[in-house]
Amino acid sequence: MSKELVKSTGFLPTVFDEFFRPWNEWFDNGNFAGRILNVPAVNIAESKDSYSLSLAVPGMKKTDFKIDVDGNILTISAEKEEKKEEKDKRYNRTEYNYSSFSRSFTVPDGVKKEDIHATYDNGVLTLLLPKKEEVKKAVVTKSIAVK
Repeated sequence: MSKELVKSTGFLPTVFDEFFRPWNEWFDNGNFAGRILNVPAVNIAESKDSYSLSLAVPGMKKTDFKIDVDGNILTISAEKEEKKEEKDKRYNRTEYNYSSFSRSFTVPDGVKKEDIHATYDNGVLTLLLPKKEEVKKAVVTKSIAVK
């Protein structure tokens, strides 16, 4: 097949872009109906003794979070609702802000689920998932030589 037949002319993407424009305007780049949808990124680290999950979620309170373990699924969610009301002789303004997120993770079999704990400090939620003793002992470090 020649490269000319495989090469896009630019016409079809434009037709599809026009067809999907209403949906693209709603969902493009995490934007829905003019509101930015944010799901916090998660950093996952593993050490000899545990796994650690860190989420940057500034502006929340400890009570805003809900953390559940159901079987091997760990779910971290949060909801926050704010209501601001200003009254003056000339105007009355009320603003509402609601934000939420939910993230789920599969917990490895070697984690002590009953000992998982979470801390929230300076806008960072950190979960520590300690490993079972037999998993800690089973970890073997081996150096492999490059030939």
